[in-house]
Amino acid sequence: MSKNDEENAGDQGEGRERRCIVDHAVKEEGDLVRFVIGPEGEVVPDIAARLPGRGIWVTASRAALETAAKKNLFAKAAKESVKVPKDLVNLVAGLLHRRVLEYLGLTRRAGLIVAGFTKVEAALKDVRAKGRVIALLEAADGAMDGLRKLSAVAARERGDLPVLKVATAEEMGLALGQGLVVHAALFDGGLARKLLSELRRRDGIAAPAQGPH
Repeated sequence: MSKNDEENAGDQGEGRERRCIVDHAVKEEGDLVRFVIGPEGEVVPDIAARLPGRGIWVTASRAALETAAKKNLFAKAAKESVKVPKDLVNLVAGLLHRRVLEYLGLTRRAGLIVAGFTKVEAALKDVRAKGRVIALLEAADGAMDGLRKLSAVAARERGDLPVLKVATAEEMGLALGQGLVVHAALFDGGLARKLLSELRRRDGIAAPAQGPH
């Protein structure tokens, strides 16, 4: 991510709306994934919405992306024959995961995150800080004991605080410039809100499509 990207990261896509090619609903860019058609006719994910060319927008959900590929909706939107990668869903999920880790690192640089059980617990209890804590970030492979304890503190101090699985403890540690990181508290700010938006997009794509019950 370039320096210019960092400076504009908190505002990218805010307030702008696009139409999904699957359900035709108009949604904010933060709820969609942009694609362009490459020079060889291939469908290219444009996760940062910066590549040149006409944008094709799909709701950030596995079901929508699978439908777009299966029903040839990319070709219909582009009005030309296109090549859809067979692993498009996993490709997009991987790119969004990498973007989540990039924003995790940016929140550290901006001073919008603290990591480690003791620091997170202190932030939740600190009268001056707890109003700024907007989410608990947890490692997907972390032990449940610590999570239960922090969740209890969060429920007592901030009943509506979301608890989100971000990445492995190793990935979180690398993004935050530390060792293994299992627990983190996210403070309010433009980059923090962008991180949450990217988490929603990633989890929408990564989640298995729900079939009929």
